[in-house]
Amino acid sequence: MESIQMIKELTMAFGAPGFEDDVLAVARKYAPAGSRIVEDNTRNLYICPKNEQNPDLPTILVDAHSDEVGLMVQAIKPNGTLSFTTLGDWVPHVLPSQKVSIKNLEGELITGVVATRPPHFGAADEPLSIGGMVIDIGAISKEEAEMAFKIAPACPIVPLTDFEHDAIHDIMISKAFDCRLGCAAVLEVMHNIKDLQLAVNVVGALSAQEEVGMRGAKVVANRIKPDLAICFEGTPADDTFAQEHLIQTRLKHGPMLRHIDLGMITHPRFIRFALNLAKELSIPVQEAVRTGGSTNGMSIHMSNLGVPTIVIGHPVRYGHSHNSIASLSDYKKGVQLAVEIIKAMNKDIYESF
Repeated sequence: MESIQMIKELTMAFGAPGFEDDVLAVARKYAPAGSRIVEDNTRNLYICPKNEQNPDLPTILVDAHSDEVGLMVQAIKPNGTLSFTTLGDWVPHVLPSQKVSIKNLEGELITGVVATRPPHFGAADEPLSIGGMVIDIGAISKEEAEMAFKIAPACPIVPLTDFEHDAIHDIMISKAFDCRLGCAAVLEVMHNIKDLQLAVNVVGALSAQEEVGMRGAKVVANRIKPDLAICFEGTPADDTFAQEHLIQTRLKHGPMLRHIDLGMITHPRFIRFALNLAKELSIPVQEAVRTGGSTNGMSIHMSNLGVPTIVIGHPVRYGHSHNSIASLSDYKKGVQLAVEIIKAMNKDIYESF
């Protein structure tokens, strides 16, 4: 399948937390033919390669979150500019002068610019904060923003940017690689395993609202009740700012498997199985011990009676911003590793965990 076109369409789709519909429409387009596809009322999407699961076999959940960090209109000022709040974690200094897309009450995308007080008006020494910014859509009054632009409180907002792929240098630049690379990986894994005879059941899931507390994954885990889980993530690359001895997530060095973060101590036997398999098959991987962050693995691994879970992270530079940098080769190796884990897994190995 054409990975780049799928990644581009998924990445460019509008998918603020809670408003993932456009992403799921793209995912349905790229799901394997003949798959059973179910969407729940939390906007989680489930992809099963077969209509029936074998109850005697372990079930592996392959998950990625479909939302991206976004914003939301909080109020409209008398001058027509928009106060906003955040959906997910933003660093204030990445927002000023950036373009955004606002989905209005009629589902149309309205372009705005994140604005701060210009330096001409004595703002050079003002501390930068989300509360001190507005979004300017070009309206001149609250009434025009409401009536002509159809903007109202609670309209969702995402970064507005382009997708670029430099095949010669193996670089992709765009928004939302966290975690549309993971969404693409779930779909590609499901394509790669659909005709295989496996000793496990496999369910793919694109879960909603990860950026605001791993909410969709809780519903997914309760619905599927997996025995094992593989979470794809667009994981922060640290190779442009960390001290050399602390760099654990480099671009173009393969996917990253994390041993720990703020939400999960990764199941030691499952991650060791994955690392040993990668070594055996010469799949480059990186290992990380994280002191911050969390993933859907936090929700899934503690669900039901406990689920051995690993996270396969695609390195992403400058996540949670308008323009992130990632590598297609890292993405491909992450997909390969997940497929090989699924092919190698069986009931005896699962029970050994």
